[in-house]
Amino acid sequence: MIPLYHLPKLQMHRLALYLMLPVALLGVVSLPSQVPTATAQSAGGNRPLTIRSDVQEYHAKTQVITARGNVQMLYPARQLQATAAQAQYFSKERRIDFSGNVYILQQGTNSIRAEKVIYLIDEGRFIALPQSNRQVESVYMVDDSNVNGQTAKPAPKTPALKRYN
Repeated sequence: MIPLYHLPKLQMHRLALYLMLPVALLGVVSLPSQVPTATAQSAGGNRPLTIRSDVQEYHAKTQVITARGNVQMLYPARQLQATAAQAQYFSKERRIDFSGNVYILQQGTNSIRAEKVIYLIDEGRFIALPQSNRQVESVYMVDDSNVNGQTAKPAPKTPALKRYN
C-alpha cells in the first residue's frame, strides 16, 4: 500500500472528494431545514417522512430524492413503513416510487408485496405491479365482528382449486 504522502495531488483531491461525498449527500437528505421538500406534507402541516438507505442522491432542479440499497421508509403521519431495493420521492408530484422486492406495511396490519409500488401521497393510493409471471400480494385486516349491528355469519366455504396439468 502506498503512503498518502506519495500520492499525486490530484489523486489526494479525488480521495478527499470520495470520502466527503457520502457525508454531504447524507446531510442534504437528512436535514429537513436544508431540504424542505424532503418532508411530505399533510393537511395538518409538515410531517416527517424518513428514508434510510445505503446511497441517496438529491437533484435540486427536479426536487427528486433517489435512495438505493436496503431502503427503509418510515412515514408516521400515514402509519406507513416500507422496504425496497430503491425508492424515489418526487416532492413536486407528491409521489413515491418503490422498486425491487417492495414490502409496505400500513397501520401495522395491512400489507402489500410487489416488485414495484407507486404511492400517491395526496390520494393515499397505492399502485402495485408484479414481477413478470408473478402476482402482487396484499393482506388487509377486515373487522367482521359487527356488520350492521348483527353478529357476522361465517363466509361460505371456498371450493378447492382444481389443478390442470
